Amino acid sequence: EETAKIAVFLGEKLNLDHESLDDLRIAALLHDIGKIGVPAAILLKSTSLSEVEYEIVKEHVGMSVELLKNVDFSEKVLEIILQHHEHLDGSGYPKGLKAGEILLESRILTVANVFTAMCSHRPYRPAHTPEEALKELKDNAGTFYDPEIVSVFEANFEKIIGLLKKQSAC
Repeated sequence: EETAKIAVFLGEKLNLDHESLDDLRIAALLHDIGKIGVPAAILLKSTSLSEVEYEIVKEHVGMSVELLKNVDFSEKVLEIILQHHEHLDGSGYPKGLKAGEILLESRILTVANVFTAMCSHRPYRPAHTPEEALKELKDNAGTFYDPEIVSVFEANFEKIIGLLKKQSAC
């Protein structure tokens, strides 16, 4: 839910139309549903993943789309979900898409998802502070993350933290 709040907020700031905001919200709420198909032993592992384990985790994107494709969601929602781990430089997955090949909504979701993931405790690391997560986004803007979206995120950082504090302790 936090990821969806941030994604929709950023989408509004980037002047997405109503339909695109709806698609983004739905995709943000459901983007990781495919993790249900990843063994808990891998998701909860407290040490680094092996190459094989990492490949299994990466399959969650396709599993999410497979689980949702027979539900009444638009193709765009499924494509946003499919692309949410793509990076501008082509180093992401599953397709290795670059910059303009990645939907704007997916680029927005990526920024929101990375931020909330970094602010969350994981079995293999403690939660980062919001400031540390913002630094990660800024350090990798233009390489992994869309610099325009990161800039909008940074310009609205306090508002975003305020949105999250209403719900949790990011």
